[in-house]
Amino acid sequence: MEDIAGWVAPAATMIAAVMTAANLGARVTGWGFVVFVIGSVSWSIVGISSGQSNLLWTNGFLTLVNAMGVWRWLGRQAKYDDGGAAAAERSARGRVPTLFSAGSLVGSKVTGKDGNTIGVVVDAMARCQGAVLAYIVVSEGGVGGVGERLHALDPAVLVFDHDSVVAPFDANDLAALPALDADRWPERLETASA
Repeated sequence: MEDIAGWVAPAATMIAAVMTAANLGARVTGWGFVVFVIGSVSWSIVGISSGQSNLLWTNGFLTLVNAMGVWRWLGRQAKYDDGGAAAAERSARGRVPTLFSAGSLVGSKVTGKDGNTIGVVVDAMARCQGAVLAYIVVSEGGVGGVGERLHALDPAVLVFDHDSVVAPFDANDLAALPALDADRWPERLETASA
């Protein structure tokens, strides 16, 4: 049992870390915490078998924390995501203005006029009065945030769908827009977006 736990513990911990760090949505993150539970229980078994009480107590605590993560991401957050998706789907079929979930906006792919992905939404800034979107911040280029460029886009020129944002320009047009400083975004959109 100790040998199996000794292999499962590090493998589960590494897999879970990748799943949660990837931030691929509530369900993937939630299942990452399930794998973390498997890892922390396995580490506890290793702690018991080897007489390492510090390993046992640490991973006993982490099992509780990871169980809270399962509840948070597979329970509560998944229900919120489902509610937003259901409202968006019903509005698309109904005789009402079509909705999109603001919670799903961050991480949405931005598709250019040629149908290719040209960026990813990293945030959206809304005006306090009227709760209207002031601008959308889109990342393009780079890998894992290294070398990326951020651009503020006018939401009035974008088409929002339940799983994507469509821009009326291509990747070259996006790259030609002024880049934002990563830590100093504007208080308002200064120029038109393409």
